[in-house]
Amino acid sequence: MNTAVEVKYQTVWLVDDNAMENMVHEQMLETCAFAGYTKTYLSADETLRDLRNMPLSELPEVIFLDIIMPGMDGFAFLDEFSKLDEPIRKKCKIVLLSSSDSFKDLNRANKNLFVRKFLNKPLTPAMLAAVNL
Repeated sequence: MNTAVEVKYQTVWLVDDNAMENMVHEQMLETCAFAGYTKTYLSADETLRDLRNMPLSELPEVIFLDIIMPGMDGFAFLDEFSKLDEPIRKKCKIVLLSSSDSFKDLNRANKNLFVRKFLNKPLTPAMLAAVNL
């Protein structure tokens, strides 16, 4: 008998400078069978390093990206993401996950070719159910 749970996406990365939010969101992704494997990052720089250096087969299908982070913020990350090789950009779908309620941020996100969705924190089961990338 196969007791394996079918997941929506095999690999998902969470990029947020708040370790507690990463932990809560990671648990939500697991509970909702959204991700088979979740990796968390506390900085956009570290995430970009792995995107550049990991084999394509190990890269995520979905990246939940916070906007407001010290150092490199989410929009600066997107600028650098646009420079990555095409196979990486095609495989990794970006979902902005932010506490920002700024119309300016939402408008900027909607204009970015790599942002597939903009969600407000915290993630909920209904939000995850509605994510189809």
